[in-house]
Amino acid sequence: MYRLTSLGLCAGLTLAVATLAAANEDVLIADFEGSTYGNWTAEGEAFGARPAPGALPEQYDIRGFQGKGLVNTFLGGDRSQGTLTSPELTIERKFINFLIGGGTHRDRTCIELIVDGETVRSTTGREGDELKWATWDVSKLQGKRARMRIVDKATDHWGHVIVDQIVQSDRGQAEASDDLPAQREAVRRLVPKLKELPFQEIVFTVRQNGKDGHWYANFSYWSDDPSKKLYSDHGKLCALNVKTGKVRVILDAPEGGVRDPQMHYDGKKILFSYRKDGQPYYHLYEINVDGTGLRQITDGPFDDIEPAYLPDGGIVFCSSRCNRMVQCYYVRVAIIHRCDADGKNIRALSANMEQDNTPWVLPDGRILYQRWEYIDRSQVRFHHLWTMNPDGTNQTVFFGNMHGDILMIDAKPIPGTKNVLASFSPEHGRPEHEGVVTIVDPSEGPDVRENAQTIVKNGMYRDPYPLSEDLFLAASMTEIVLISSEGAVLPIYTLPEVWRHNEMGIQEPRPIRARLREQVIPPRVDRKQPTGQVFLDNVYVGRNMTGVKPGDIKKLLVLEVLPKPVNFSGGQAPLTIGGTFTLERILGTVPVEEDGSANFELPALRSIFFVALDENDLSVKRMQSFMTVQPGESLGCVGCHEDRRHTPRSFRRTTTMARSPSKIEPIPDVPDVFDFPRDIQPILDRHCLACHDYQATEQGGPRAGGVILSGDRGPIYSHSYAYLTFHGQFSDGGNGDGNRPPRSIGSSASQLLKKLDGQHRDIEVDIQATEHEKKMVRLWIETAATYPGTYAALGSGMLDALETGLLNDDQRNAVFNRVAENRCNTCHDKLNLDPAITCNLTRPEMSLPLLKALAPAGGGLGMVKRVQKDGETVEETVYVFESTDDPDYQAMLAVICKAQEKLNRIKRFDMPGFRPNEHYIREMKLYGILPEQFGPDDPIDPYEIDRRYWKSHWYNETATNSQTRQSAKTRRKP
Repeated sequence: MYRLTSLGLCAGLTLAVATLAAANEDVLIADFEGSTYGNWTAEGEAFGARPAPGALPEQYDIRGFQGKGLVNTFLGGDRSQGTLTSPELTIERKFINFLIGGGTHRDRTCIELIVDGETVRSTTGREGDELKWATWDVSKLQGKRARMRIVDKATDHWGHVIVDQIVQSDRGQAEASDDLPAQREAVRRLVPKLKELPFQEIVFTVRQNGKDGHWYANFSYWSDDPSKKLYSDHGKLCALNVKTGKVRVILDAPEGGVRDPQMHYDGKKILFSYRKDGQPYYHLYEINVDGTGLRQITDGPFDDIEPAYLPDGGIVFCSSRCNRMVQCYYVRVAIIHRCDADGKNIRALSANMEQDNTPWVLPDGRILYQRWEYIDRSQVRFHHLWTMNPDGTNQTVFFGNMHGDILMIDAKPIPGTKNVLASFSPEHGRPEHEGVVTIVDPSEGPDVRENAQTIVKNGMYRDPYPLSEDLFLAASMTEIVLISSEGAVLPIYTLPEVWRHNEMGIQEPRPIRARLREQVIPPRVDRKQPTGQVFLDNVYVGRNMTGVKPGDIKKLLVLEVLPKPVNFSGGQAPLTIGGTFTLERILGTVPVEEDGSANFELPALRSIFFVALDENDLSVKRMQSFMTVQPGESLGCVGCHEDRRHTPRSFRRTTTMARSPSKIEPIPDVPDVFDFPRDIQPILDRHCLACHDYQATEQGGPRAGGVILSGDRGPIYSHSYAYLTFHGQFSDGGNGDGNRPPRSIGSSASQLLKKLDGQHRDIEVDIQATEHEKKMVRLWIETAATYPGTYAALGSGMLDALETGLLNDDQRNAVFNRVAENRCNTCHDKLNLDPAITCNLTRPEMSLPLLKALAPAGGGLGMVKRVQKDGETVEETVYVFESTDDPDYQAMLAVICKAQEKLNRIKRFDMPGFRPNEHYIREMKLYGILPEQFGPDDPIDPYEIDRRYWKSHWYNETATNSQTRQSAKTRRKP
C-alpha cells in the first residue's frame, strides 16, 4: 500500500506507478515445466523422476497451478516421503513468491529456504489441493547464497506437498509470512509459560482417525454395509505430566475406543466416551483421574459422544438416539441430548436433521455447539456455531451461518473474555475436526467475518483448549502443543513411535484441574406441553427484503423437514436433481397481521421452517434454515432474516399481543407429503401431454418446444420430472446459498405454475387447470418439488448410464459407440446423450436416439437439418434408419429393452410390487418401526412405514420418557 502525502492524489499515484516501473524484472527459480527436475536433486520416493502433470491417481483435483507441470509428492499416496533440493542460487530480489498446497505438517510437508546450512524460511500448504501464493520477505538476505528444499516427511493424512512457480521478485504476491527468526523469538517467550502452568497434568486420548475423510464419520457403520465400521480399535486415555514429561495410561482399550474427555468441576473425575473391547457402541463413562472408579452412565444400542458437564448437575452430549442418517452421505447422525448425572432422563434438545457437534458450556450457562444444516441450500458450506440453553430453549446462531465454506467446531470460551477459541476447519471440514486455531469475537454479531482471528497462520491442529486469554493447548497427529495468542507453537509432547501403529494419533488435550461452575440457567420448558409459542414482531424486518412492501405478506406456510432413516449417496438422487436432500411436509398456515406481526403455536422438537405467502398464496420469501421450539417454550423474533447486530428500535404494541397464539390451520384436500408420479403427473397428463408427448395430436406436438412431459421412466426419474428440472420450470433454492432475494425461489418464480395459469410463453394456449390443480402444483413446488414421496425410494429402482447403454464422454456402450461411429458421426462430431431424458424404459421404442434416427415413413421423427440449396437456406429431414428392421436400430433397441427388463425386475417406488431394499428394512427394524420378525414376503406399504417412522420423532411426554427405555430393549445390533 502506498501512502499518499501532500504531493496530492495525482502526484501520489504517479509516484506509485513510477516506483512499480522501476522495479527489477522477476527472476524465475523454477516452474517445473520440463520432462525432468533439471539440476534439482530428488531423494526418496515422493517426487519420482519428473514433475507431475497435475493430480495423481486417487488424488483430489488440483487447482491453481500454472503451465503443465508442478511438484506433487502424492506419488504413491500420502505414505511416500522424500526431498527435492535446488542448486545453489543467489538471493537477488526482496521477495520469493511461490504457489503451494498440500498438508500443514510443520517441517514435514513444506518448502524451505536454507542459508549457511540453516533453515531461515519455511511454509506449509493449507490442507488443500488448491495452490495459493505464499511470499517470503528476503530483503535482509539479498546477496546471500541459498538453496530451496521441498520436504515431504509425513505419512499420515494430507502427508504431501504441492509446489509450483518459484520466483524472485521485488513485489510480494502474498502477505509476507514465515519469518523463522521472529517465530523462534516468539517460541522462546513461550517456554517460560510452560513452567508456570498452574496444573500438573494434561488428560488426552490416543486413537486412530475415523475410517472416512469426513469430520463426523467416526462412529457406527456404513448404511449400505453394516460390516464396514467407521471406527477403529485400540484407544487410550492418558495423562501427561507437564513438569516431568512422563505419561501414564488411565484406561487402555486395545480392542475398543476412547474419546472426548472432559474434567469435572472438582478436578477429580473425567467424563468421556468409551467403547468397550469388542463392542460396537460408544457410551458415556466417568473415571477418577487415578484410573479408579470406572462408572458407566449411558447404555443401549446407540452411540453417545462428546459429553460435557452441565452446571445444573446434568450432562450434555451428542447421540445417535435420534435414529436418522446424514442427508447426503452413508452414515448416522448424532444430535444434542442431555441426561442426569446417573444417565437417567435422557432427552433430545435438538431436532436437527444433520450433525450437532462438540457442545461446551459458556460462562453464562448457555451451550455452545456446532450445527450443520442445509434447508434448500448447499450441503457442504454451512456448519457454524450456535447456542442453546441447557433445556434446549433459545436456539440461536452464535457466529457464522450467513457465510459458508468453514466448519466451525470445537469451540470453547476463553477465560476472562467474551471470546471463544475454535477450530476453523476449511471448506467441508477435515478428519477429526482438524483446522485453523481461531479466536472468535461475537461482540458485533454473528456475521462479521473480520471478528474471527487466525492464530497460527501455517498449521492445522485439533481440539484447541484455552488455558487463559493468551495461552492455548492443541493437538496435532503426533504432538501436544502450547500456542500463544501471537501464534507461537511450542511442542510439549510427542507421541512415541511404539504408539503410532495403524495411524494412531493424539486427540483432546485438556488440563487436569478444578474449574469454576458456570451460571445455572433455570429451565423454561413445560414437559407436559406438546407445543411451544413463537411471537414474530415484524415479518418485514430483515435483510434482502428489497421490493417487499408492508401488507404484501398475508400468511406463513409452515413446513417440516423430515428426517432420513437411511441414505446411500452423497447426492440428491432420486429425491431431486440438484435440489433438496429431504422430504418436506406441510403442516399448514398461520396468519400474519397487517402490522407484520404473527403469534402462533408450533409442535415441539421438530425442524420447522416457513414460506411467507402473499394474497395469492405465492411465495414472497423462503426461510432456508430451520427452527425448533421446546415443550412450553415462548420464543420471540425481531423479524425474518433480520440483521443480528440490531435490536428492536422501539417497543411497539402489535396486533397479536391482544390475542392468544394462532394454531396452525391445516390445508385441506392436499397431501402433506407430495409424490410426483402420484400427485403431479396426472395433472400434466390432463393438460400437457396433448402437445408434450412423443406423438402428434390435434392440439399439437410431438415434443412441443423439445419438451416431453409424459410419465415414462428414465434410468432414475420420469421423463416429465427430468424435463421440468432441466428446463427450469420450478425454482427450489437448489444447492446454493441461503437468504435468496424475495420472489426468486418457490411458487412465485416457477414457470410451470404460470403456464397452468395461462401464461404460456410465445403461444396462445388455454389451459383449463382447476384451482385445486394449481394449488397442488404450487404446494408441490413449495415443498421443494421432490420426485418420490417416500424415503423407501432411496437406493432402489435406479440404473446408471452403463446399464442403460447410453453414451457419455468416457464410458460408451459398445453397440451405441459402433453405431455412432459408423452411422452418426458424418453429421455429429460427438453424440452427447443424457440418459435421464433420452432413454425410455417404459416404451423403449420411444427413446429419442431411436426416434430421431428413424425416418418419418418408418414411424420416427427424423432430424431437421438446415442446408443450402440454390443460394437459399432450407430445412430438410434427415435420418439414419429407413425402418425399424435396420439391424443397427434393432441392436440399439435391444440394449434399451435389456435395461427395461432390469428395471421391471428391481422395480421403482411407483411400480406395482415395489419393495424397499434390505437396508431400509433393516434400519426400520432397528428403529422399532417394523417388527423384528418382519419377513421378505410380508406386505409393506412404504408410504405408511415412512409416516410411522417420522411420527416416532414427534414429541409426547409419555412416549418420549419411555422411548429410550423401550428402544434399548427392542433394538438389536445389525
